[in-house]
Amino acid sequence: MRRKLLLAGLFVAVAAMAQNREGGISAKMLSEMKKENKVEASDRALINAIAANAIDDLAKDHRNAGALDTHFSIETPKQSITNQKSSGRCWMFSGMNVLRADFAKRTDSLQVSFSQAYLFFYDQLEKANLMLQGCIDNASKPMDDPRVQFFFRSPIGDGGTFCGVADLADKYGLVPMEVMPESYSSDNTSKARQLISSKLREYGLQLREMAQKGKKTASIEKAKQRMLTQIYHMLQYTIGNPPEKFTYAFKNSKGDATGLAKEYTPMSFYNEVMGGKKLNGSFIMVMNDPRRDYYKTYEVELDRHTQDGHNWKYVNLPMDDIEQMAIATMKAGHKLYSSYDVGKMLDRKRGFADTENFDYGALFSTNFPMDKAQRIATFDSGSTHAMTLTAVDLDNKGKATKWKVENSWGADWGQKGCLIMTDRWLREYIFRLVVPNEYVPEKVMKAYQTEPIMVMPEDPLFLPDE
Repeated sequence: MRRKLLLAGLFVAVAAMAQNREGGISAKMLSEMKKENKVEASDRALINAIAANAIDDLAKDHRNAGALDTHFSIETPKQSITNQKSSGRCWMFSGMNVLRADFAKRTDSLQVSFSQAYLFFYDQLEKANLMLQGCIDNASKPMDDPRVQFFFRSPIGDGGTFCGVADLADKYGLVPMEVMPESYSSDNTSKARQLISSKLREYGLQLREMAQKGKKTASIEKAKQRMLTQIYHMLQYTIGNPPEKFTYAFKNSKGDATGLAKEYTPMSFYNEVMGGKKLNGSFIMVMNDPRRDYYKTYEVELDRHTQDGHNWKYVNLPMDDIEQMAIATMKAGHKLYSSYDVGKMLDRKRGFADTENFDYGALFSTNFPMDKAQRIATFDSGSTHAMTLTAVDLDNKGKATKWKVENSWGADWGQKGCLIMTDRWLREYIFRLVVPNEYVPEKVMKAYQTEPIMVMPEDPLFLPDE
């Protein structure tokens, strides 16, 4: 009996300790918080308003809600606005916006729209292979190892960067939109991605087991190919069957064919629209990350679209350098791939991004003082969306005051499908810019050509553009 009482007492003591660990919210703390936040009669109207309305509607600063100035001193030729719908393919839409604009410029206004569905098919197949190969290469590590979890956590996503457009197009070519149009599952990617991810996790476990049991490399490769054949089958049914040959005639700006239709393969079509050049080697990616040294080159390990492709590599630069390259490129008539933390301080109804759009501090009696480096380090900010930089407005001293991008949320969104952003917003929330080599200063190019510093994909800044 006494032993039972001692055990019961010990259990109560342990339970009490478990419920009163250092750092917990005590009754005294809670009482003081309630005292500090006692609701007075004068507070009720604001509490009711916030509870019943969208925060952005209440925090909108009407001092910043005047008519937008839509004039830009430097603007590239307008083109049709695209719509990625319910998919995370902004990186592909922005990349193809740049390619079709360059084609129109090189051919004196011939028009072409590229098939996102075609390249997306191979993007998903290649990412499936990346995941399965990662499971093989890391089979000796435990399941809770960060590298193993990297592959199993998100086996196949639809986000990416311009580096993916380059690797995929150089390997598989391109086709016109008319040849392989969008499907329901390319416009709405979540369900197919969920099912394919589940299949890949199952296959990943099987390949790990084969490797751990010492199966021959040839047997493991044969099993992986069989698995990828099933993934190919699922992609065929959800995205469509990629064409091997097709007939196409290029059109002018009025939509009229400019000559007889020719037979193409995806690669011969790509060679023609690119003027015989490849994307890889024709550009560099630059970023603004105040946490890291400027004029240094970094490479993100495991962050690529194809196993035999390129890791994402970039030069870290101050904003002044990035802006000057952007201005020089647009002056020459070229659009640029760029990415941002687009949800921050964005007035969606107006298609206007500015740091003064909303006064959240006044609404909640506080402030939000973190700078760009602190926001990145704490996962509060990072690149979330790619858009196509098309215009800039300069003051009489040549300084940028505002910018414009083509978005991929449809022509009815924002400013006729475009987003206008102030320079102060862009400096805080831009992250990536892809610059053609001919507009890269010698100092920056030399930095890009140095041995890169390897960084890990878990870094808060290296989420894919969606």
